[in-house]
Amino acid sequence: MQAKIVLEYSDEKTAEAVANAVSPDNLKTPKGLSIKTTKDSRKVVTSISCDGKFATFIATIDDLLFSASTAERTILMAKRLE
Repeated sequence: MQAKIVLEYSDEKTAEAVANAVSPDNLKTPKGLSIKTTKDSRKVVTSISCDGKFATFIATIDDLLFSASTAERTILMAKRLE
């Protein structure tokens, strides 16, 4: 199973912050699971490959989107405090 998730932001600084926030999740993955996140201009691109269970694949996507959402809310709150 494979998925490519592309999140686009209004500026490169936000994209970089989100990419950095979700990238630590890429370091420790179970056997058969591969996650790679990169920043391309204003986009955060994550490629996921899973040779294991469908539940693992879906949970990985869910975790990624939750982490990105948390980073987005944190960035929004920080901007409001500026």
